[in-house]
Amino acid sequence: MSLSSDFSRSDSTVLPPGSLRELIHVALPLVLSAGSLSLMNVVDRILLTWHSPDALAAAMPAGVLHWTVISVALGTVVYGNTFVAQYEGVGRRDRVVAIVWQSVYLAIVSGLALAMMAPLTPSIISWIGHHPDLQVLEADYFSVLCMGSVPFVLSSALSCFFSGRRRTSVVLWVNVASVIANAVLDWLLIFGCHGFPALGIKGAAIATVVARSLAVVLYAGLMLWGPTRTEYDFRAHARFDPELFRQLLRYGLPNGFLFLVDVAGFAVFVLLVAGLGKTEMAATSLAFNLNALAFVPLLGVGTAVMTLVGYRIGKRQAELAVRTTWTAFLISGGWMLALAPVYLFGPELIMVPYSQFTTEAEFAAIRNHVVVLLRFVATYSFFDAMLVVFSSAVREAGDTRFSMLYTCGCCWLLMVVPTWIVSTWFGGHLLASWTACTVYIVVAGLGFMARFQGGGWKSMSVIEQNLIGTDEPSSTGVPMAAVVADGDHTRV
Repeated sequence: MSLSSDFSRSDSTVLPPGSLRELIHVALPLVLSAGSLSLMNVVDRILLTWHSPDALAAAMPAGVLHWTVISVALGTVVYGNTFVAQYEGVGRRDRVVAIVWQSVYLAIVSGLALAMMAPLTPSIISWIGHHPDLQVLEADYFSVLCMGSVPFVLSSALSCFFSGRRRTSVVLWVNVASVIANAVLDWLLIFGCHGFPALGIKGAAIATVVARSLAVVLYAGLMLWGPTRTEYDFRAHARFDPELFRQLLRYGLPNGFLFLVDVAGFAVFVLLVAGLGKTEMAATSLAFNLNALAFVPLLGVGTAVMTLVGYRIGKRQAELAVRTTWTAFLISGGWMLALAPVYLFGPELIMVPYSQFTTEAEFAAIRNHVVVLLRFVATYSFFDAMLVVFSSAVREAGDTRFSMLYTCGCCWLLMVVPTWIVSTWFGGHLLASWTACTVYIVVAGLGFMARFQGGGWKSMSVIEQNLIGTDEPSSTGVPMAAVVADGDHTRV
């Protein structure tokens, strides 16, 4: 699969619309891409475990904290994927380019604003109140990630130009290059090999920022000098478009706040667990890291669902979007069910890489906790697939306000508040906290499936209605010209 062929081939003319083949063609590179990013995190954690168990314990809360502060900006710019997909569906390449530029402007401004938080790191970390040894490591990790916020957000914004147009193999190869760069820099900067300074956890953070910066350079190079530069003229449509920028904020901000309430909920959950002790925190970090091996590829399927649903919305082909979504769920649910026995019966095997170069005494307590926590992972994994696939479908149509409010209610009322109550009034308990986490994921997954089955998303769209046309009826039997704006989405 070459980059040139990826740019030049039109998937819709080769693959049957709504088919399993079409879904696999779009999703497989994204799954491999998400898997490569998961591998990048795994490599980070393995090397940090070899460096110091304390570094492993500190990386999780500091990393989650960074994703929390960056989540609104990240969730908003990645919603550009929806605009790209729907504009591509109606054949408006000029609008595709224009929305990418608006995402770029937002990414740069928000990334710079987040970088200004770096000097506040000592105060932020000390307020959390972890063990003093962990605070030093957390501050090192968090401050570097904050200063590198621009490439984090900007690389996500630029990737939407390719993923939204179903050119997903480009995203794969860029992320593979980024992962390789990160792995090499991890080894050099964590342990100080080949003349590089031994920076420990700070070296891992620097490696991550440099890797995301490489992704920015590769995406920008392909967009400005790649094979599509004549079809998508980025130089001609680079102006700031206030109206389109407002549309991006109108639909993207609820998606960004959805990211925030979800990530912040898990951040608070992780911080509360960290209060139980370093061993409990290290075990939770490792369990989530092992869960990521199964979960992160689902994010690739979710992006593929968003891309194909958005494209079908633009073409007024809602039933094809339904078929694609159910196919994606069957594949994702099957994947999670297949991996559940690994978590239940093979925990010792998948923990082997983490135990290398650590003493048995250091790792024994962590291992015992992780074996139990992976049983929770096996329980909620199927519902994770349900949550990712169906939430991706409804959000892509423009149903972002419900998604934000429902996620917020489930996450905080079912996971965060019970964990806080147990930690505050009952001295904290690791298994009770993970039970609350499992209940949240199960209820959220079932709720988004019910929302999808309700079908209201079929009549929604985020792009200008006059671009969609009125020559065919919408999925509800009403001309699309009759769809009017209401709140943060459109409805009949």
